[in-house]
Amino acid sequence: MKILVIGPSWVGDMMMSHSLYRLLVKIHPNAQIDVMAPAWCHPLLNRMPEVSQGLVMPFGHGTLALRERRYLGRSLLHSGYQQALILPNSFKSALVPFFARIPQRTGWRGEMRYGLLNDIRILDKRAFPLMVQGYAALAFERQTMRNAADLSQVPWPSLAVQAQEINAMLTAFSLRSERPFIGFCPGSEFGPAKRWPCYHYATLARKLISRGYQIALFGSAKDHEAGEAIGSSLPVDLRAHCYNLAGGTSLDQAILLIAACKGIVSNDSGLMHVASALKRPLVVLYGPSSPNFTPPLFHQAKAIRLISGYYKIRKGDAKQGYHQSLIDIEPAQVLKELEELLIIR
Repeated sequence: MKILVIGPSWVGDMMMSHSLYRLLVKIHPNAQIDVMAPAWCHPLLNRMPEVSQGLVMPFGHGTLALRERRYLGRSLLHSGYQQALILPNSFKSALVPFFARIPQRTGWRGEMRYGLLNDIRILDKRAFPLMVQGYAALAFERQTMRNAADLSQVPWPSLAVQAQEINAMLTAFSLRSERPFIGFCPGSEFGPAKRWPCYHYATLARKLISRGYQIALFGSAKDHEAGEAIGSSLPVDLRAHCYNLAGGTSLDQAILLIAACKGIVSNDSGLMHVASALKRPLVVLYGPSSPNFTPPLFHQAKAIRLISGYYKIRKGDAKQGYHQSLIDIEPAQVLKELEELLIIR
């Protein structure tokens, strides 16, 4: 069984898709699973043992590029794929498998994809309320899809890392190991309304450093400024125990350094799902976004949210752009939850 998956474009969504690949291998033990996705997701695919190879989806987000997609699809005509699983719901995401003439093209009903897909499923959001369930359901035949509604039957995402890789990465970044690391992921897409305030992260950092930990800050280049704000808020004598790595690592380097952490505190972000897949004790802070769709999939993860309901418009209330529900989460509560998780571990 040779399967092509058109994967998602976001780090968190790509992590959720790993449950699908793990299920496919259980159902088809000899399956070859190739995943086509943007290049920035490939460090994740490289750490998913079930994925035979990652293929680059070379088109920018939101770009139709019809001629280029046709050319890419035609280049796969003789690749021997028997089935394509299309995870995004967009029209353009179904074009490459169509042009590749893959016999069975499976996906959820989306943007007018009749004809492009010949195995269209209708998503029952009551049966599959989580993104991971929607992905996992595509591993099954139509009549057995409901098996994915039982999360106990769906293997959770899990990235493969080796101890020697982790140690080598700590050495490469000159990170001292005499104190255990707590990782902070203070960034999030779509602005500060989904972020726990930097001043709360700084307060938590002070408390953790005083308890014998050191802090590693993770994120993209866009999060470097937030990391600097957290570090500069610490007393001068504590700053040597706080490392701002945001924007200074590749995704694969960040994976290994997160794996080196004793625990993680994160906003609702892609790196949160990475930490969960690395089985790090994890506290996740939610505001207008909700854990009801993409929660961390790990038994030692705690989600803190002080409001309920779905907020389509996610604007910050405070002058800095933070959402009041995130401002109201006190560092003392986060510290308590984190310490309980670390004790359990």
